[in-house]
Amino acid sequence: MKRVQFSSRFLPYLFLLPQFAIIVIFFYWPSAQAIHSSFFIEDPFGFGASFVGFSNYTDALNSSEYLKVARFTIAYSLIVTFLTLSLGMLLALKADAVIRGQSAYRTLLIVVYAIAPPVAGLIGMMFFDQHIGPFVKFVSLFGWHMKVGINYFDTAFAMVAVAVWNQIPYNFIFFLSGLQGIPTSIREAAAIDCKSGTRRFWTVILPLLTPTAFFLLIINMTYSLFDTFGVIDVIVKDKAANNPITLVYKVYLDGFRGNDLGASSAQSVILMVVVLVLTLIQFRFIERRVHYG
Repeated sequence: MKRVQFSSRFLPYLFLLPQFAIIVIFFYWPSAQAIHSSFFIEDPFGFGASFVGFSNYTDALNSSEYLKVARFTIAYSLIVTFLTLSLGMLLALKADAVIRGQSAYRTLLIVVYAIAPPVAGLIGMMFFDQHIGPFVKFVSLFGWHMKVGINYFDTAFAMVAVAVWNQIPYNFIFFLSGLQGIPTSIREAAAIDCKSGTRRFWTVILPLLTPTAFFLLIINMTYSLFDTFGVIDVIVKDKAANNPITLVYKVYLDGFRGNDLGASSAQSVILMVVVLVLTLIQFRFIERRVHYG
């Protein structure tokens, strides 16, 4: 096999330098700043800071409000991740079986991915609007009078629905690509050995899709924790104060609305540690069930 040769031993590092610069500037430097700020109570106008040690951490972990937001974030992330993965896989299975109109069917499912989260949140607010929302009018026929922005459960339902709707196309693309990568010979052999489509899926198709599913599991957990910020901001902005929010949105509220930079930094560090531990657990235990090759 041909091997790439560089004229200088430093040339490969030069090619990697832009990526390293982006990582350092946009991840490591802000992370270091957040860790440093978490040990101080800072003046919001930059006139001084007082060292308080771990007080910002203890105040956050002992706060009933913070723990309530943390519980909602866990439930929200699990529900969004489960629904996006399961619905994305279901649609991919159906799309893979379509013979006529494949391009139109797949395009209709993928086009939603081009919508940015804030725009998706705005569309969702129109969909769940108390006066003109079609979904609100539909469920009112069954006695459910939705009040998004006022009722805690109704707002949480709208947040989950919009977040799932916006992320399904991403999972659909990867699952469909994974299904199309399964050799036809394996599918034909499975069809001969087992007539049940459900059993073929659990014993043949799903094990072959585990690398894709594991990758999407991590991506969707990250999406539900961080990338739904735009959706949440549009839905709960200027609404009643008892609306559900996630941990990343609370970091924004305390830091940029409340000007409590120290507490906001401590919360961001806690969230960063939680995500790091969660990722390590996923790679340590869940990846064992992933079959590569």
